Amino acid sequence: MKRFISLLCSLLLIAAICSPAAALAKDKYFTDEQIEYYKNLGIQGTTVNVYNWGEYIADGSDGLMDVVTEFERLTGAKVNYSNFESNENMYSKLVGGGVSYDVITPSDYMIERLIDEKMLLELDYGNIPNIKYIDEKYKNLFFDPEQKYTVCFNTGLTVLIYNKKLVKETPDSWSVLWDEQYKNEVLMFNNSRDAFAIAQAMLDKDVNTANESDWVEAAELLAKQKDAVNPVYVMDEVFNLMESGEYAFATYYSGDYELMIENNPDLGFCFPKEGVNEFFDAFCIPKCAQNKKGAEAFINFMHEPQVAFDNAEYIYYASPNVTVSENEESSLYGSEAVYPDTQSIKTNWFHTLPQNILELQNTLWSQVKGGKLSADSKKEERKIYIISAIIAAGVVIILIFSFINRRKKNKEQDLSDLY
Repeated sequence: MKRFISLLCSLLLIAAICSPAAALAKDKYFTDEQIEYYKNLGIQGTTVNVYNWGEYIADGSDGLMDVVTEFERLTGAKVNYSNFESNENMYSKLVGGGVSYDVITPSDYMIERLIDEKMLLELDYGNIPNIKYIDEKYKNLFFDPEQKYTVCFNTGLTVLIYNKKLVKETPDSWSVLWDEQYKNEVLMFNNSRDAFAIAQAMLDKDVNTANESDWVEAAELLAKQKDAVNPVYVMDEVFNLMESGEYAFATYYSGDYELMIENNPDLGFCFPKEGVNEFFDAFCIPKCAQNKKGAEAFINFMHEPQVAFDNAEYIYYASPNVTVSENEESSLYGSEAVYPDTQSIKTNWFHTLPQNILELQNTLWSQVKGGKLSADSKKEERKIYIISAIIAAGVVIILIFSFINRRKKNKEQDLSDLY
């Protein structure tokens, strides 16, 4: 009898373990309803090409979700995932042709440009029900006022990061980036828009100015910085360089500061009084997309509460998803760098620029980085001009003397012929 009861209990346990309900209940991240939703989308066997910023999605490290793998598991679709390091780099790829991306994550001013140039598809929000989780203040933003093309992904501010062991006084201004005592100890944005914005803030100029002379003036200020402190222009390399403790200052983004202090607690930050840029990165679908349904599924998936939470824990930027920003278990909850009171900070937004200004900005940026606007370069140019002028003057003098001598000889010859 005991054997029979034992066998019966074993069979009941096996049946319970093998039942579909038990199998579904075991899912680590998602509910039965979520699993069923993505299974029924019918995008199995398709490919979704995603073009995103580097280090901008949870990848399974640090005990967090591997977002791409989970999307593939739930939908049966494959994700081709690639990175860009600047909006301009992404834009060049799109306009260059020969590529097919289904999801891109540009920043505000670049979105504005892509919309103006009719390079984006309108979204079907019926396929993105998780739009309900986006805080209202992150909808109908200035770059997409009718909320046709975007779903906000992350937001943040530019920030001045400093090494407390190398900096004598707590900074509150971008001006320290021009201080000669920190020569070879400054890390500067390696993208033109953010770099120029700092110089424009210093000069109290509009970061969206259409006045060419304002951009030239800002470039000259950046050239002075190059002469004074010889900055290193970096993007994602800033993490290792600031965490190593070798540099005094760096310009980067507020969320990244929170990541850096985990490895170097001697770092501090401030929002400089001259003003900082408030940026927004958002999901869009470019016109070159081949899988719009898969793209909208991916965008929706990125705002599933657990996905959005793990992404925020990995990226360390402010999330527009209220299930994240209001979650007290978030590592960033209450962070003064990531979720500051923006009313106490002087902020600006980047808008798309006229074509002539874009071309001028690119030209000036190349000249700044190449040292062609620096004082040393100008001294060298003046030296070349002076030497050239001296040589030219010498040639003119030789020609004049040669002409006078010929005239003199001709006159002597004429006189000789008369006698």
